[in-house]
Amino acid sequence: MQNIPISLAAAGMVLAKEIKTDDNPASPPICGKGVTLTASLINRLAGMGVQSVVVEGHPVRLEGEKTLAETLEILDKRFAKVSGDQLMQRLREIYRKQIIRSLGDADGQ
Repeated sequence: MQNIPISLAAAGMVLAKEIKTDDNPASPPICGKGVTLTASLINRLAGMGVQSVVVEGHPVRLEGEKTLAETLEILDKRFAKVSGDQLMQRLREIYRKQIIRSLGDADGQ
């Protein structure tokens, strides 16, 4: 899932979290999780003052973000000193799978 500015939202993206008004988080949601965005819905949300939305996958590469390959390379470097430790390697694999799951869409994987 990725938190993106409403200006980068596009039709077809799916909300990963419900949208609530900032002034009253206890209020009912404006839009529910799992809703597919349309151009008119994005315009209505922007008109209501919604600044950002959380969408499924990682559809937008924001400036300054690392690519999937760069992120995995950093992970491997961080775990290089403990390459002989099976427990630490298992932990590295858990992190690796999570990174691929969260960033994979941005790189077409």
